[in-house]
Amino acid sequence: MANINPFNQSFMLGFDDLENMLLRISKGSENFPPYNIEVLSHEKMRISLAVAGYAEEDLEVSVEDNQLVIRGRQGVDESRRFLHRGIAGRSFIKSFVLADGLKITEAFLENGLLNIDLVKPEKVKNVRQITIRTKKKSSPLLTKQEDNHE
Repeated sequence: MANINPFNQSFMLGFDDLENMLLRISKGSENFPPYNIEVLSHEKMRISLAVAGYAEEDLEVSVEDNQLVIRGRQGVDESRRFLHRGIAGRSFIKSFVLADGLKITEAFLENGLLNIDLVKPEKVKNVRQITIRTKKKSSPLLTKQEDNHE
């Protein structure tokens, strides 16, 4: 079955940046760390990432061109010795595409979860009338230079 690109449609104009962002995210997505997206109310939601073992200074949350980016880096503590090490201490980057107007209100660590609260603003309908005017036809006897001075 052919892979259909929804952005390659005649009615989808000017979405090149969004298409590139979605392609970039899909190529770099992995399943670590696991996460939930919870609806708190009609206009509020929360992203929770399981980051047990990561301290506040190991985590970074930023917004880059309508993209929420969460980075985690754990340093190696050479003073610790393990008989078995089953808890991964790896670096990660997790990205989410944010709709226009979506705002992050806070990010906090609680019980091994990094919680990021978002709020979407009330949708405002934007309607603008476009005036249609008739262009005056130029006389075929005028030169281009004369036509520009009308």
